[in-house]
Amino acid sequence: MNDGDDGDPRELGDCSARQLLAAISSKWVTLVLLALSSDDLRHSELRRRIGASQKMLTATLRALERDGLVRRTVTPSVPPRTDYGLTERGASLLPVLESMKAWAEANMDDVAESRRLNDEAKAGSTVIVPLPY
Repeated sequence: MNDGDDGDPRELGDCSARQLLAAISSKWVTLVLLALSSDDLRHSELRRRIGASQKMLTATLRALERDGLVRRTVTPSVPPRTDYGLTERGASLLPVLESMKAWAEANMDDVAESRRLNDEAKAGSTVIVPLPY
């Protein structure tokens, strides 16, 4: 931790890992890593699976390769074949991402209901009623 803070792990504002946490929590990073969890894929196949633009996917893959989470393999052929796969470091993130994905799937209906109630309350049409946990 920086700036003489007390080292409280809940304080991430000045944490030296903040930049990396921001990078790996990106929507596109998560989708790319999950898409590569079972096999190496070509750029075009990744695009189809996750629905990213070519520009966004290329930028995401370059950042992941720079961070050592994804490896790029070029096979000499006509045209050259480029595949992307997870490195050991990238694969080590999968349990965390899969856990987050499972949590999102288990809670998406409740979150949608909370959002609906909150939006209605802000519009002045109803009072927010907390959902049971």
